Amino acid sequence: MILLATLLLFQTASSPLVVTGYDHFYNVEYPQAIAAFQQAVDENPTNPLLHNHLAQAVLFSMMFRAGALETEMVTGGNAFARQPGMEPTPAEQKLFEDSINESIRLAKAALQLNPDDTTALYAQGAALGFRGTYNYLVRKAWFDALRDTTAARKLHNRVAELEPGNVDAFMMQGAHDYIVGSLPAATRALVTILGFHGDREGGIRTLQLVAEKGVDNKVDAEILLGIIARRERRPQDAIPICLSLHERYPRNWLVLFELSQMYADLGDKDKALQALDRIEELKLDDSPGFATLSLERIEYARGNLLFWYDDLDTAIRHLRRATANSNLLDPNSAASAWLRLGQSLDLNSRRAEARTAYRAAIRDWPDSDEAKSARRYMGHPFTQKEKSSISSQE
Repeated sequence: MILLATLLLFQTASSPLVVTGYDHFYNVEYPQAIAAFQQAVDENPTNPLLHNHLAQAVLFSMMFRAGALETEMVTGGNAFARQPGMEPTPAEQKLFEDSINESIRLAKAALQLNPDDTTALYAQGAALGFRGTYNYLVRKAWFDALRDTTAARKLHNRVAELEPGNVDAFMMQGAHDYIVGSLPAATRALVTILGFHGDREGGIRTLQLVAEKGVDNKVDAEILLGIIARRERRPQDAIPICLSLHERYPRNWLVLFELSQMYADLGDKDKALQALDRIEELKLDDSPGFATLSLERIEYARGNLLFWYDDLDTAIRHLRRATANSNLLDPNSAASAWLRLGQSLDLNSRRAEARTAYRAAIRDWPDSDEAKSARRYMGHPFTQKEKSSISSQE
């Protein structure tokens, strides 16, 4: 099941603070985005959309910290749905829940006065969408998440009925159709019985419409289409999106990591490595936005890439550098780096060193898929055949 949070981006550009907040948001500068949206809320506390902006920034800040904003986390080989729930701080949880609850309260109050208030309908739908994402990622409450997103879709359907020219209102429809339509057959049959319906191809067409003709949700639809392209093994379609996003949001280093992965998926090793070289160059030049990026994250990306290209000696060197300070990586990247190091060492017939790496993977994130794999390889060496099997699933 594709990561719900990446499908539920809603923006209504209005005040300069909102514009500033979203510039920080799309450049993965979440503390600054939260501060801008909080100031916007303080200046206009009765606008439910502003509370949604704040909740969105808090939610994505949590996701970013957990390493959940990269497409490798939402593709079949490493589904974030199977990872442990994110752990918000008490302050994050309170701010998110208070913002969502206030947005819903304000929207409902407006709808009491005018049931066809499209701003209120849209705001309530967005709030439910974010709450559904939170239920999915943090609470691991799958059906609560589907209920929220289905209710959100109905609200946005009403907006589209009242304002047929409002292409942005179709974003939720496209996202919801794709999510449910992409579920495994058995799960999809179950959720259909429970009243949740989807249309994978229809969802993609709707998102393409928003990407082409939308205003506030245009960028979000493009991002989602890029994620879908990688998930469905169409890196050639994702690369232009990554290049466009990098041009518009040059401080967003995640986009360059994605670009490297897309080139790697396409089989272009040189361009994949060039994208990583560009990240390191920007980091070493102290370019805006790159100060918080650790060199260890770049080393992990290089090591992982070279592992798949069977350059094991070089991969091991980079993975050693990445894991030397694994505390500087997000939890997922840390566990993945240790696992990949262990696998590389096993393929290089260095069994004792491999077992040490597997132990570290288990230590860094004991309930993750990486830890489960590491426990398996503690019992037997990782083989080239297993590597080929993993590659065919990703």
